[in-house]
Amino acid sequence: MFEFRLGVDDLAATWFGYSALQETVLSLRARRRPAGYPEQQPWVASWQGRYETLDTVLLDSLIAPVGFVPDFLTPRPAGPRPEFAAELARLTATPPEVVRADVLAAYQGDHSALPPVLAGLIDDPSALTTRVAEALEAYWARCLSPAWWPRARLVLEADIAHRGRMLSERGAEGLFADLDARLTWHAGVLRLVDPHPAVRAVGTTVDVAGRGLVLVPTLFGLGAQTDVTQVGPPLVCYPARGKATMAEGLGAGRPEQPGGPLEGLVGAPRARLLRMLEIPASTTELAHRLGVTPGAVSRHLGALAAAGLLERTRHGRRVLYRRSGLGDALVAGGGRGGG
Repeated sequence: MFEFRLGVDDLAATWFGYSALQETVLSLRARRRPAGYPEQQPWVASWQGRYETLDTVLLDSLIAPVGFVPDFLTPRPAGPRPEFAAELARLTATPPEVVRADVLAAYQGDHSALPPVLAGLIDDPSALTTRVAEALEAYWARCLSPAWWPRARLVLEADIAHRGRMLSERGAEGLFADLDARLTWHAGVLRLVDPHPAVRAVGTTVDVAGRGLVLVPTLFGLGAQTDVTQVGPPLVCYPARGKATMAEGLGAGRPEQPGGPLEGLVGAPRARLLRMLEIPASTTELAHRLGVTPGAVSRHLGALAAAGLLERTRHGRRVLYRRSGLGDALVAGGGRGGG
């Protein structure tokens, strides 16, 4: 168990951010352990041909059998939305002794032997770091950046917008209770219980002490996690809300909801939008998922908002829409088809 002790000032300085580099590295889990990430499998299949042109032997080795990754590959974000290139530059500047220790720790955590590619480079960590950076940069450019990352970023932005709303409405206790079942909050202490034996045995108490706790949503977490070594500023990663929507609009898609009272009241297009907007989303994202123009979506969103069924939240330059309490009640009461 990890305990993060936060004073009043620490709580005020807690912030959210997401990491393009972290998501790039952790996305390799969807290949290593596909059953845990079904929403990512259409994407993995779509870029398979491009992936095979990369340094796949090295990339596949970056995820240990149980899903651990060397900590230097996922550094704490320097800001809420760091650029991939800037994060990659930080990775390449990792001290060689840290690289070596982190790689060994990731595999020792589940008592696995190093794959041959890592065993051959572990005693030359500078060369290993260079090769890893080159492989990740190519993977990002060819597979993730063109289409996957724009969708992923919207899901992460929507998560952060939702968390901000939770914090303003329910305070710290409500925020932490909603993040993940592994987290609990009581009397200024945030507790994280990781069920994996190798992690549970390492548990420790961390005084945030003015360093700022950063909370990082990810599409590739099966539960909240932290840096096992706790040598850097405190960080907690947690599964992003709405990650299942990554598969929407891909392949055969999901079957349409049958017609019912909600469709009769607001019409089929607006009923579909209301069902989708349990998770905050932007006009552009909704248009992409529905395969229509942003203008068409915008007209429906305006009508639903005017009726009090949606709420708007500005997040940077984007406006995110989410069902209001009235919208939730309407979907719950009239969203079932037939009798």
